[in-house]
Amino acid sequence: MSRRPSHSARVLASVLAVGALLTTAACSGDDDAPRAAAAEVSPPTTEEQTPTASPGTLTESGAKAALLTEADLEDDWRRVDGADKWRDRLLVGEVDVADFLTAKADAADCQKLLDGLYADDLLGKPSGVSALAGFEQGDSRLLQQVAAYDRTALDDAMEWLKSLPEKCDQFTATDSSGGKRTVQVTEMSLPREGDARQGLHVTVQGEAADAPATLTLDVAAVRVGTDALTITAGGLDGGQAGSVTQGVKLGTQRLKDVLAGRTPSPQPGELD
Repeated sequence: MSRRPSHSARVLASVLAVGALLTTAACSGDDDAPRAAAAEVSPPTTEEQTPTASPGTLTESGAKAALLTEADLEDDWRRVDGADKWRDRLLVGEVDVADFLTAKADAADCQKLLDGLYADDLLGKPSGVSALAGFEQGDSRLLQQVAAYDRTALDDAMEWLKSLPEKCDQFTATDSSGGKRTVQVTEMSLPREGDARQGLHVTVQGEAADAPATLTLDVAAVRVGTDALTITAGGLDGGQAGSVTQGVKLGTQRLKDVLAGRTPSPQPGELD
């Protein structure tokens, strides 16, 4: 009976066979074979190796760090405690559906606007962390919130805000004692910050302390990824469009810094 080649001999034969095949390919006139082999083993490009950067996850400490400071707002704004308990009774009322004869659904959107302004949750309830900061200047107030949201819900909320100047141009709300309040909603121009943004100018004419009064609020919402900042400012002395605009510029940059793992600068930069 013949003996089988040893393991070492079989390995050597295989190596010699592979070498012969490579020599044959190199000597042939087919230049495509070497190039094809090289293409199969070429390393991926830098673009393939590095995925597109995405914002980091907003943490509780990050949300607090992203809040505006007195230095950001300048003027005479003073940060105060208890902003989460701020409520304005002029925003409480039932929307008169008779004002919306051709679009009953619009009445529900306008009611949602009043309720959202009163409860300070225009974008809905955050799905993650959130932080609030409140400031006062004379009889005016400014409230900022930074929070994490469900992306789909956040996109829907931004689209809803965008529809309000047309849906809720002017309507009437009735308070618990039967008093009538006239509400007007117009669009407020905002600097092009963040991934999406919407501004509103809201006035509510009614009575406060048994005297005619007009509450004026300037509102801004800016989305950065799946996070957002909202700013609402104003009072019985009028709106605060300038402070809201400044807050949008510096507040958005602070949020971007936090998401990128940087500490927001304590000294705000120059504004355009």
